[in-house]
Amino acid sequence: MINIKENEQLNILNHSCAHLLAQAVKHLYPNAMFWVGPVIEEGFYYDIDLGEKTLTEEDLAKIEKEMKKISKDGKKIVRHELTKEEALEKFKDDPYKIDLISRMNEDETTISCYSQGDFTDLCRGPHVDNVKLLKHFKLIKFSGAYWKGDAKNKMLQRIYGVCYENEEDLLNHLQELEEAKERDHRKIGKEQELYMNHELVGAGMPLWLPNGALIRKQLENYIYEKEQKLGYEHVYTPCVGTVNLYKTSGHWDHYKENMFPMMKVDEEEFVLRPMNCPHHMLIFKNKMHSYRDLPVRIGEFATDFRYEASGAVKGLERVRCMCQNDAHLFVTPEQIGEEFKKVVSLILDVYHDFGIKNYKFRLSLRDPEDKEKYFDDDKMWNEAETKLREVLNDLGVEYFEAIGEAAFYGPKLDVEVKPAVGPEVTLSTCQLDFLLPRRFDLSYINKNGEKETPVVLHRAIFGTFDRFTAFIIEETKGRFPTWLSPVQVKVIPVNSTFQGDYAKQIKEYLTENNIRADLDDRDEKLGYRLREAQTSKVPYTLILGDSEKENQTISYRLHGQKETTTTTKEDFLKMLKEEIDKKTIR
Repeated sequence: MINIKENEQLNILNHSCAHLLAQAVKHLYPNAMFWVGPVIEEGFYYDIDLGEKTLTEEDLAKIEKEMKKISKDGKKIVRHELTKEEALEKFKDDPYKIDLISRMNEDETTISCYSQGDFTDLCRGPHVDNVKLLKHFKLIKFSGAYWKGDAKNKMLQRIYGVCYENEEDLLNHLQELEEAKERDHRKIGKEQELYMNHELVGAGMPLWLPNGALIRKQLENYIYEKEQKLGYEHVYTPCVGTVNLYKTSGHWDHYKENMFPMMKVDEEEFVLRPMNCPHHMLIFKNKMHSYRDLPVRIGEFATDFRYEASGAVKGLERVRCMCQNDAHLFVTPEQIGEEFKKVVSLILDVYHDFGIKNYKFRLSLRDPEDKEKYFDDDKMWNEAETKLREVLNDLGVEYFEAIGEAAFYGPKLDVEVKPAVGPEVTLSTCQLDFLLPRRFDLSYINKNGEKETPVVLHRAIFGTFDRFTAFIIEETKGRFPTWLSPVQVKVIPVNSTFQGDYAKQIKEYLTENNIRADLDDRDEKLGYRLREAQTSKVPYTLILGDSEKENQTISYRLHGQKETTTTTKEDFLKMLKEEIDKKTIR
């Protein structure tokens, strides 16, 4: 999907179409007032105050019809320049525009607005020359939006739309939106009962239901086994820490706005932890280490809490309570290259298992001009950034550099993955840190018998289990590989009266052999139960009739196929086990 915001021509087209939308709304609802109407990646939106009027789908159709009518009139779009005083006078009856004008910088002595027929809107531009050029558009949806994004302010109504230069591009975009809707993990999560949210628990605080919890547990087992083989030692640490802990680490100064508010208990000040590195620093410090002990690899599936704006919260993809696949590697300077290579190799190994192919590496560096955001130590930064470049170059990995995207304590390698639909997401990360070991006064005894400060690699292969699960749901459309599927086999007797007992035996046989099987012996027609099994996207459906019962066989059907294969239960189990062990992706 094209990023409209970054495409200059489409940006101007959609910016102009936002004004067309506002003009149509003003025609239909004369008392309407407008806040802002920016271009976004997938089109544009406009935030509107419609008083007591609440929009419906029928209203969207009416607005769209009026937009087409205005477009056919072919009015020119004309730019006007005003002084700040003139602008304040012109929009004196519109509190939203007055707010925008009043907050403009003092050096903005000239303010521009654009007129098209009977409608004038405050705007920097640029715009297309004529509304006749705005032919191929579609209003997508509407929602509520607080004025200025502040929940204390009035709720406005936001209308989303998109505009293209031709009908074909518009139809392709709409088709992609439909595909995105079908893949949306929030939709599939509800249909397959993977997770839920509830206002009593709070926004961004997902509740994992049994099916979703089972998927998450499989992911945990999968990555735990890989980490064990690589010498990781897993720990458990508290979900809270004292304010002093985060002052020591530096997160209090650099990350405070992203934390939940401080709470006071027995004269101590605590916060919900936003990350796990301070806890792991103290675990390393718990005993003296020799250079022979290093690297020390501390892993944890840790629940963290970060404050996300309510408008940014999205299903499992962006949450306030998350579980990180986290680890911290304490190494000597000489070990940085080898351990960093092992982390990259692990990332590539995992991506291979999950069939993730469309990704790129981003080397996130500091902005040397920003002395507030980053720890001020030029020597440390230069050394760290040079080291990561050397390792990536040695590995022959293609990467690009992003200035200003580093953590406050060091540069990092992020892996940006292109999902089936939507913009790129960052899944895996590996960060090089010379700072926190100093701040926690960590040390080990080097070859010369002297104390030396270790270097730390922060790494997360899945990122968070929450976001990774959302990614996998959308990649597979909820059709999980057999090893990951909550129910792996659905057992269906043709007639429960005649084959019910045999179906129960088969279900018990599979369960005893660690296959997640479900029995559907309801008093419903066979066709209905088979369709439901397909809809629920269970990998294998067993159909057991008189022939199967008499011959002690089973007939199975793979999801998405109509062909049925008959075999023994033993051969079916062997096939299943091999598929599960190999993590086969269909």
